[in-house]
Amino acid sequence: MRAGVVVFPGSNCDQDCHYVLKEIVGFDTEYIWHKDKKLKKYDLIVIPGGFSFGDYLRCGAIASKSPIMDSIIKYGESGGLIIGICNGFQILTETGLLPGALMRNKNLKFICKHVNVSVEDINSPFTSYYTNGEVLNIPIAHMDGNYFIDEAGFNELKENSQILFRYCSGSGIVDDESNPNGSLYNIAGIMNKNRNVLGMMPHPERASESQLGSFDGVHIFKSVRNYIQKGGI
Repeated sequence: MRAGVVVFPGSNCDQDCHYVLKEIVGFDTEYIWHKDKKLKKYDLIVIPGGFSFGDYLRCGAIASKSPIMDSIIKYGESGGLIIGICNGFQILTETGLLPGALMRNKNLKFICKHVNVSVEDINSPFTSYYTNGEVLNIPIAHMDGNYFIDEAGFNELKENSQILFRYCSGSGIVDDESNPNGSLYNIAGIMNKNRNVLGMMPHPERASESQLGSFDGVHIFKSVRNYIQKGGI
């Protein structure tokens, strides 16, 4: 199994993702430079968090125009598995691989802390290692994590069960108090209609070993590994 981690100027979670994929989950993992134009054969591509191009303009907007993104868009549209984390989520919305947009946090401040998220759907390549309603403890670190989509798009997300993670309390209650950034419907992560592209604001790679205070996030990558091993793609 092969995984690629995309590196943009300003990426700062690329090495974290590379380490988890290779050393913990067992993928043959390599970096993909943003100026490359062609992709090798991968079973999974991860677009990591950070501040691509300094997050100037809109977060992810400049990165979405990098040479490699044309190939990644084609890869995703053809069914290839993609995970975009934090700024990677923003890049996926800017490319159109995921619907909606990420706006400035409701308190207009950078937030860096552990939060709780509930697993909303386990019928995806990214969540089979969890149980429905399971509460995960995973860190966030962002300024622009306030997810928004118009009413028609939101209804479509719900109808197609595309919402995978929602911010919640430690006991699993989804309410305004547990919403750190103002995201619509407490949304923390979504996937596309074809269920092969995931975008999420929390950082699962930062919750993949007990030494980090939580290993709730590693099961996202293990779910992908299981999906591939069973011939999902």
